Amino acid sequence: MEERTGEAFEFGEQLTVVGSKLKPGDAAPPFTLDYFNPTTNAMESVSLADSAGQVRLLNVINSLDTPVCHVETRRWESSRAELPANVQVYSISMDLPFAAARWQTAEGVKHQTLSSHRSEQFGQDYGVLLKEWRLLQRAVFVIDGQDRIVYADYVADQMNEPDYNAPLAAARQAAAT
Repeated sequence: MEERTGEAFEFGEQLTVVGSKLKPGDAAPPFTLDYFNPTTNAMESVSLADSAGQVRLLNVINSLDTPVCHVETRRWESSRAELPANVQVYSISMDLPFAAARWQTAEGVKHQTLSSHRSEQFGQDYGVLLKEWRLLQRAVFVIDGQDRIVYADYVADQMNEPDYNAPLAAARQAAAT
């Protein structure tokens, strides 16, 4: 498995990222992640295939319990109103599904907060697994209805938010085709 150095950091700590970077045109790796549905109080599995034919915006974060991830996920929630109905927004972290559901309910966030806590596979497949932390690197992906990556942004400084405008534009464009 490829390991990349010098591509992710927080303050003075350099982090090793496991997995290859995805780029526009690449096939989106399939995934199945956990979601604790706060409405039904039931654990659900959510896969990429569940939203086949739709555009997916993946907000990949370290943890909902950190300030930047909190702000970022709330921002994606408010941005959902600007997106066509055929765009699904998912926030993905290695947080336990129960913790993510608690946060989601407390913050009034309606989009699904998916958990990759069971396995490092998602992190490796999307090239976002932070080896030292066993968390995910901040990143944003837009996947079109044919399961192709149309936008990928890997955020190096884990204290910075991602660009919001470019992925929103990519999602709108993908939804229109």
